[in-house]
Amino acid sequence: MLHLSTKYTESVSGIQEYLVSSSGQMSLPAAARHRWQLDQGGPVDVLDLGFGVLTVPKGEGRRLLNDLLSGEEHAERARALHDDADLGTT
Repeated sequence: MLHLSTKYTESVSGIQEYLVSSSGQMSLPAAARHRWQLDQGGPVDVLDLGFGVLTVPKGEGRRLLNDLLSGEEHAERARALHDDADLGTT
Protein backbone atom coordinates (compact mmCIF):
# COMPACT_ATOMS: atom_id res chain seq x y z
CA MET A 1 0.00 0.00 0.00
CA LEU A 2 1.25 3.49 -0.85
CA HIS A 3 2.04 5.74 2.12
CA LEU A 4 2.52 9.48 1.82
CA SER A 5 4.07 11.71 4.46
CA THR A 6 2.18 14.88 5.38
CA LYS A 7 2.38 17.56 8.04
CA TYR A 8 -0.91 16.29 9.52
CA THR A 9 0.00 12.66 10.12
CA GLU A 10 3.01 10.42 9.98
CA SER A 11 1.57 8.41 7.11
CA VAL A 12 -1.41 8.58 4.76
CA SER A 13 -2.74 5.45 3.07
CA GLY A 14 -3.10 5.39 -0.66
CA ILE A 15 -6.35 5.91 -2.52
CA GLN A 16 -9.20 3.51 -1.84
CA GLU A 17 -12.50 3.25 -3.70
CA TYR A 18 -15.84 3.24 -1.82
CA LEU A 19 -19.46 3.10 -2.95
CA VAL A 20 -21.93 5.89 -2.28
CA SER A 21 -25.54 4.76 -1.81
CA SER A 22 -28.42 6.28 -3.78
CA SER A 23 -29.22 8.37 -0.67
CA GLY A 24 -25.64 9.73 -0.58
CA GLN A 25 -24.36 7.64 2.33
CA MET A 26 -20.87 6.22 2.53
CA SER A 27 -19.07 4.27 5.26
CA LEU A 28 -15.97 5.67 6.91
CA PRO A 29 -13.21 3.04 6.69
CA ALA A 30 -12.83 0.98 9.88
CA ALA A 31 -9.18 1.99 10.31
CA ALA A 32 -10.16 5.68 10.38
CA ARG A 33 -13.08 5.02 12.77
CA HIS A 34 -10.70 3.27 15.19
CA ARG A 35 -7.96 5.92 14.85
CA TRP A 36 -10.49 8.75 15.37
CA GLN A 37 -12.21 6.88 18.26
CA LEU A 38 -15.53 6.65 16.39
CA ASP A 39 -16.20 2.96 16.99
CA GLN A 40 -19.61 3.88 18.45
CA GLY A 41 -20.17 6.60 15.83
CA GLY A 42 -19.90 10.34 16.22
CA PRO A 43 -19.43 13.63 14.39
CA VAL A 44 -16.84 14.41 11.72
CA ASP A 45 -16.10 17.55 9.67
CA VAL A 46 -16.75 17.44 5.92
CA LEU A 47 -15.11 19.98 3.62
CA ASP A 48 -16.58 20.35 0.12
CA LEU A 49 -13.59 21.52 -1.90
CA GLY A 50 -15.50 21.68 -5.16
CA PHE A 51 -13.32 19.11 -6.90
CA GLY A 52 -13.73 16.64 -4.02
CA VAL A 53 -15.03 16.11 -0.51
CA LEU A 54 -12.69 15.65 2.43
CA THR A 55 -13.74 13.99 5.71
CA VAL A 56 -11.65 14.75 8.80
CA PRO A 57 -12.07 14.29 12.57
CA LYS A 58 -14.46 16.76 14.22
CA GLY A 59 -12.67 20.04 14.92
CA GLU A 60 -9.93 19.48 12.34
CA GLY A 61 -11.84 20.95 9.37
CA ARG A 62 -11.54 24.56 10.48
CA ARG A 63 -7.83 24.19 11.23
CA LEU A 64 -7.19 22.57 7.87
CA LEU A 65 -9.23 25.17 6.01
CA ASN A 66 -7.31 27.95 7.76
CA ASP A 67 -4.05 26.32 6.62
CA LEU A 68 -5.28 26.10 3.02
CA LEU A 69 -7.00 29.47 2.57
CA SER A 70 -6.52 32.98 3.89
CA GLY A 71 -9.47 34.51 5.75
CA GLU A 72 -10.40 36.63 2.72
CA GLU A 73 -10.19 33.65 0.33
CA HIS A 74 -12.43 31.64 2.63
CA ALA A 75 -14.96 34.48 2.92
CA GLU A 76 -14.97 34.95 -0.86
CA ARG A 77 -15.64 31.24 -1.45
CA ALA A 78 -18.38 31.21 1.19
CA ARG A 79 -20.07 34.21 -0.45
CA ALA A 80 -19.89 32.49 -3.85
CA LEU A 81 -21.61 29.38 -2.42
CA HIS A 82 -24.30 31.28 -0.51
CA ASP A 83 -27.03 30.71 -3.11
CA ASP A 84 -26.04 27.17 -4.13
CA ALA A 85 -29.20 25.07 -3.69
CA ASP A 86 -27.14 21.88 -3.58
CA LEU A 87 -25.60 23.01 -0.29
CA GLY A 88 -28.94 23.33 1.51
CA THR A 89 -29.51 20.93 4.37
CA THR A 90 -32.59 18.91 5.15
